Amino acid sequence: MLREHLHNIALQNGCTGFGVTSADLFEGLAAVMEGRRDAGLSSTLAFTYRDPAVASDVHRSLPWAECLVTVAYAYQPEAGTAAPDAATLRIARFADGDAYVGLRLALDAVAAHLAELGHRSEVLADDSRLVDRAAAVRAGIGWWGKSSMVLVPGAGPWVLIGSVVTDASLEPDTPMDRSCGSCVACIPACPTNAIVADGVLDARLCLAHLLQAPGVVPVELRTAVGDRLYGCDDCLTACPPGTRILTAASPVSGPAIIEILGATDRELLETYGHFYLPSRRPRVLRRNALIAAGNDRSEHLEPITIGYLGHPDWLLRAHAAWAIGEFGTELGRASLELALEDEHDGRVRDEIYQAKARWRTDLGLR
Repeated sequence: MLREHLHNIALQNGCTGFGVTSADLFEGLAAVMEGRRDAGLSSTLAFTYRDPAVASDVHRSLPWAECLVTVAYAYQPEAGTAAPDAATLRIARFADGDAYVGLRLALDAVAAHLAELGHRSEVLADDSRLVDRAAAVRAGIGWWGKSSMVLVPGAGPWVLIGSVVTDASLEPDTPMDRSCGSCVACIPACPTNAIVADGVLDARLCLAHLLQAPGVVPVELRTAVGDRLYGCDDCLTACPPGTRILTAASPVSGPAIIEILGATDRELLETYGHFYLPSRRPRVLRRNALIAAGNDRSEHLEPITIGYLGHPDWLLRAHAAWAIGEFGTELGRASLELALEDEHDGRVRDEIYQAKARWRTDLGLR
């Protein structure tokens, strides 16, 4: 009866998947994670990769745990599809609004009911103490997709996952006997070939990681960034179960590139504070918008991009130099020549030299 009550609470709070699994060690998971980390596939990701032994064994952080009540919260088709408007930016659909609010409300409701009955409980969602996808698979909510996402019947990969750890004794569910079969749609759909094997992602190439990571976006991956501001949904939209969900989703326009480049820190944090932003600084959003400006090359974007050559942040000056090189105009070339006279940061100077090198010297064009 308790399990049924918890299931109903999850459904009433918008969850599309529900399952129970033991709090036992996830056998072999830590070794897999350590192997990928040692091979560099986790890139600069910390989170669960910081301590795979903890992330794969709930008892390390919550020794009283008996089981995990795990849920999947679907955010499509409500989140919509990104409208391909010129000079605008795409945002991964889970981040258009804070879908984690709905997930946490559902988990809190489950935890509250357990507490009313005298049980200990703790919510783990987007938490480094648990690999939530592993919990979802063992709880029978979905299966591992070749993209490394968990696919849930009726929702595809468009889900957020969380768990309530409890000391209540509940009958565990059986893992789902399903797989992607022969389907490999997600693999060629990745714009940077980041899915290097079935279920194995190279975070060094994954745009979803790169667009929220600090520092320089590698030059060879900037064109693939396209018009993205945050996240990447290409492997999800290519997934047949995911595509079917999108038939009911409405187009949603993203912010204008010039809007992001012209906003203050406060304005950006007020609108996009639910994004993961390193050190809570919106510089990565401006960096991403500068890359998108260079990929878009709309005439009205060039003046504000040139203005970033004088920005106090070297990272933004560097990416502005690359973008100006992509515009390929005489105004841009003159601006880079002028900026070079006053630029003392070697990293930015290198970007300017590379941008200039992309023009054909005979015509002054790219």
